Amino acid sequence: MGLDIKYPIGLMFTLMGIILTIYGLATMSDVTMYQKSFNININLWSGIGMLIFGLIMLALVKKKKKEE
Repeated sequence: MGLDIKYPIGLMFTLMGIILTIYGLATMSDVTMYQKSFNININLWSGIGMLIFGLIMLALVKKKKKEE
């Protein structure tokens, strides 16, 4: 069966991670925006986490295709 859910999930998380990371970098100087999150740039860190997860999923798809 050729259905592998890792590819669309990996692609979605990678794209959303890129967008959120860029947004976090663009709003890094806005101190009032991150006051509620104890001055942690939550957009940047969650974007990086999503990007890493998405790239891992895409790497697993590539590894599986290589084995076949």
